[in-house]
Order: sequence, then C-alpha cells, then structure tokens
Amino acid sequence: MKKIIALVGLLLACPVGMMAQEAVEEVPVLDSGNTAWILAATMLVMLMTIPGLAFFYGGLVRRKNVLSVMMQCVVLTAVITIEWIVYGYTAVFGTSLSDTWIGSVIGGFDKLFLCGIQVDTLTSGNIPELLFVLFQCKFAVITPALIVGAFAERIKFSGFLLFSVLWSILVYNPMAHWVWGNGWMQEMGAIDFAGGTVVHINAGISALVMALLLGRRQGFGSNPIIPHNIPFVVLGTALLWLGWFGFNAGSGLAADGLAANAFLVTTLATAVAATTWMVLEWSINKKPTVIGICTGAVAGLVAITPAAGTVDAMGSLVIGLVASCICYTFVAYVKPKLKYDDSLDAFGVHGVGGFVGAILTGVFATQVITGADGQQGALYGDWHQLGVQTVVNLAAVVFAGVMTFILFKVTDKLVGLRVSEKEESIGLDISQHGEIAYSEEE
Repeated sequence: MKKIIALVGLLLACPVGMMAQEAVEEVPVLDSGNTAWILAATMLVMLMTIPGLAFFYGGLVRRKNVLSVMMQCVVLTAVITIEWIVYGYTAVFGTSLSDTWIGSVIGGFDKLFLCGIQVDTLTSGNIPELLFVLFQCKFAVITPALIVGAFAERIKFSGFLLFSVLWSILVYNPMAHWVWGNGWMQEMGAIDFAGGTVVHINAGISALVMALLLGRRQGFGSNPIIPHNIPFVVLGTALLWLGWFGFNAGSGLAADGLAANAFLVTTLATAVAATTWMVLEWSINKKPTVIGICTGAVAGLVAITPAAGTVDAMGSLVIGLVASCICYTFVAYVKPKLKYDDSLDAFGVHGVGGFVGAILTGVFATQVITGADGQQGALYGDWHQLGVQTVVNLAAVVFAGVMTFILFKVTDKLVGLRVSEKEESIGLDISQHGEIAYSEEE
C-alpha cells in the first residue's frame, strides 16, 4: 500500500516538476556570445564616424577646411550621444504609448534618461538593453554626420550644431521609430535591416536640401575645388568599410548565420560597386582614380545596408553593380548638369545609393535568408513587398525633405547658417575655430 501511495505521489509530482522546469527555462538568460559580438560591433560602428568619416570627408575638402569637417564629426559624436541617452532612445524604442494611436509615430517617454533599464535588463538576442542603447546610439551619431558632406566649407559652426541637434530630435528619431521601433512603417512590413531608410535616405535627402538652400561655394563651377589629401580619403574608406561590418552584421543582434550572411553580402556588394566605379571611370575618362574607387566602395556599402539581412550573394552582387552605376551617373553627370553644390556627394552617394538599395531589397529579398516564413521580394513572387518598399521610402524622402527645409529656415533665423564671404575665403579652420591643420615650415 505504501508503495502504491508513493508511486501516485511521484506521478502527481512529475507534472508539477516539469511545469516548474518549463517556467525556469522561459526566463531570459544573457547570451555571452551575442553580447561579446555586439560589444565589438558597437565599437566598429563608432569607428565609422570618428575617425572613419572624419578622415574621408577631411581628405576631400581643401586644407583650409579640414579641421572644420573633423570637428563637426567629433562634436556630433559627443552631443548626439547625450541627446540619445537623455531623450532619443525613449522616443524611438519607448513603449509607454504602444497601445495608443500615437504609438505608431513616437515611442514614448518611459525610458527618459534610460529610466527603468537595469544592468540585468535583457532585450532581443538576450543581450543587455544597455548595450542595445549604445549600439543604436552609434547609428544616431553617424546619420547627421553624413549630412556634413553636403554643406562642407561654408557653414557656420553654431548654425551647424543647432541644426544637427534639432534634426536628430525631429527627423532622425521619428524615422527610426517608424522603421525599427514598431512604428507605422514597420507595421506595413518595410525591410530596413541596418539603415537604408533611417540612415542613408534620411541623411541623403536632407543633405540635398541643405546644399540647395545654403547655396554654392565661392568659385564652384568656375574654379577647380581639389581634395587636399587623397591618402586621408583612402584611410577613411578603409575605416568605413571595416566599421560597416559592425553596422550591418551587428544589426541582427546575434552571433549567428544571419550575421555571417550580412558580413558576406556587405563585402561582396562593396567589392562589386568599387570595381564597377573604377571600370566606368577607366572607360569614360581613360584613367581610374583613387577617389573614384573609394567613392564606389562607399556607394556599395550604402546600397547593401537595407538588404544585408534578407538577400543572398546573387542579390548583393546585383545591388552593388546597379547602385554603383546609378550613383556614378548622379555624381558625374546629374550634379554638373544641374549645378547644385553637394560638396562631397552626400546626396549622390548616400541619398541615391540608399534609395536604390532600399527598392532593390524589395526585389531580391529571399526566404533562403529570411526563413520559410520570412519576407521575400518580387524576384521570388512577392510584388507586394516591392510596393511596400517603394511607398515607405518615397514617404521617407518627403518627410526628410520637408522637415529639413523647415529646420533650415528656423536655424537660419535664430543664429544664421552661411558664413560670410571673408570667412569662407580664409577657411573655416581659422574663421570658426582659430586653428590651422598644418604649420608652415620655416
């Protein structure tokens, strides 16, 4: 009898024990491998702005303006980091407004100053949410820094700084929430793995508007404006290419096969775009240039960014090829024809390349990468995805353009944006910062 009672007790206890075990297994546990990778990826993305973009843009301007461009990259790294931690993160990834209609437009205010996020709070990929905050912070930093390439050599530092902060709050943060923070673009099913819409279209269109409103540099179109340090451009390109692996391969928030694919397609698209640009220059102008192959590489990096989590090697090859051809056309023909002064081709590379990549994502996305239930593009029968990509990115173009126009007018009214003719003539290094990059030898 005792044995029977013991057996019944054991049988009754087993489901309870199994339920308790299941409950324990459902508790998220920090994944040290994912955490280590995203720590490294975060550092790589920071490397893209300083020193990567600083050297890339710094080499392309004249020697009297190199410090001003580098200063702009450094100050944005500092100031936008503060803005992001205080307000930007909650505006993009906050959840207090999720159950309301306005939640499709803005995240909420529950995470102001990172309120409620503890050292053991985990997020997607079972990584610390504090690490996710920093990873996303580097995206918020580099996006307004890309716009620097459009108005280089002629903008007041005070006006630049005020505009950049306002733009980050009122343009970048809303767009990032719409695409990545469960906003309306994400609800539509838009694909933007690492920032084609949020970063490159957003910054590229804003760059074009700023270039048009600010006006052309003195001597533009009549006197040659020659880059002062092409080795800086090569160094910057190399750092950008390296950092971009964290940008794209880190965006899955895990050290897995998806990250490996993002790494591979980023490499391939960039290599194809750089080679294509070189061949175009060689064929048309009879000489392949160093600046040309570097610009082509960046165009490839930009175009593959939205697609890196959804396309395979074939898709990345075509994206790199097409983006390079179209960006080359805008830089070499459209800009001279229309005579707008996009100083360092921020629009021609980032705006155009980002748009091309975002649209082609809707063509080449494949379930070979996204999984059996994942998204796929028109090439594989889903024309709806191509439609979503087109609508979302056209909306991004309109929003970025209109908001940048408004912020330009507001900033110009408050502090002014264009330097005087004298200040532009002597260079922004001296007129805005009181320094020179290179001392003269006796």
